[in-house]
Amino acid sequence: MKELPLFSLLFFSAFYVGCAQDNPPFIENPSEIDYTVETIVDGIDIPWGLDFITENDFLVTEKSGILYRVLNGEKTAVSGIPDLYVRGQGGLLDIALHPEFKSNSVIYITLSTNIGGDDKGGNTSLYSAMLNGNKLENTKLLYKAIPNTKKGQHWGSRIVFDDEGYLYFSVGDRGNRDVNPQDISRDGGKIYRLNLDGSIPKDNPFHGKVNAKEAIYSYGHRNPQGMVIHPKTEDIWEHEHGPQGGDEINIIKKGLNFGWPEITYGINYSGTPITDKKTLPNMEQPLYYWVPSIGPSGMAFSTSGIYKNWTDDLFVGSLKFEYLERLVIENNKVIKREKILDKIGRVREVVESPDGFLYVGVEGKGILKIIPN
Repeated sequence: MKELPLFSLLFFSAFYVGCAQDNPPFIENPSEIDYTVETIVDGIDIPWGLDFITENDFLVTEKSGILYRVLNGEKTAVSGIPDLYVRGQGGLLDIALHPEFKSNSVIYITLSTNIGGDDKGGNTSLYSAMLNGNKLENTKLLYKAIPNTKKGQHWGSRIVFDDEGYLYFSVGDRGNRDVNPQDISRDGGKIYRLNLDGSIPKDNPFHGKVNAKEAIYSYGHRNPQGMVIHPKTEDIWEHEHGPQGGDEINIIKKGLNFGWPEITYGINYSGTPITDKKTLPNMEQPLYYWVPSIGPSGMAFSTSGIYKNWTDDLFVGSLKFEYLERLVIENNKVIKREKILDKIGRVREVVESPDGFLYVGVEGKGILKIIPN
């Protein structure tokens, strides 16, 4: 984020004081450090997505287009990745194992492609494939957002599954905020829901609606780069980048409109307002919003109990301020924020492993493991 002129900083400060009063205004440093950090694998410039096969065997995407399989700390490139359109924030993005991966070896990936676009840019795509050793086979395109654009920002994208057999994935507004997020006839600025084979569920909120994108589950999003299933409620929790201020945590529900850009707690990067509205009828309020923005990426709950006082807390990476944020939540309200791994670097991803440890993907460093003392 570029440095703002003085008048913009004064506007932004006034905006912050006036609108963030319901949120904890400051993030704390931990009172004690009860953990150490171990580098599991290095040499990955932008480790975008991460999912575990076992606690010692996992897959990690490198944004430039490499999928690594890491076994006992040794990484091997996986072949068979579809052709990418790498531009700006786009590239090889998230990865997730099929809920029945042990029996079918299927994985899902999101990436930026220019299918059908020639030289007209690209958009976010979702693929499935079978992992055979260190090779992808039977690769299938399940969804391709359109239209293609040469804009390099806001591709999304995260993937999660619920316990009813549905897959959810996100696509950012692709830098076209005035058109895409609020228009259900267009891709971009949406959370989508598919069956695991890529077909569209008949009970999707806009199924059968004329001119609607029937895969849409919720809309009015800016750039969702974090999504996770709550371990107790099984709700879908999502976070997304706001503009200058106004990063959000949302609980995603069927057919809801989350307001971007009609309502926001952020402002333009120039310091000018986007809108004077923070609420409107039939538009959802975030569970939490950050002002100033932290640049959130990656999202995980700690459920294992192996970390002192962290059970059920939410962890979110900060790209802008280069730390992992711990959020203590009670009754769907953030009551405390704490910096973990302060100044570690741009935290792109955070995942809880099968044996309960938190792993973080840090740009320029690779995959790190947080080990309780």
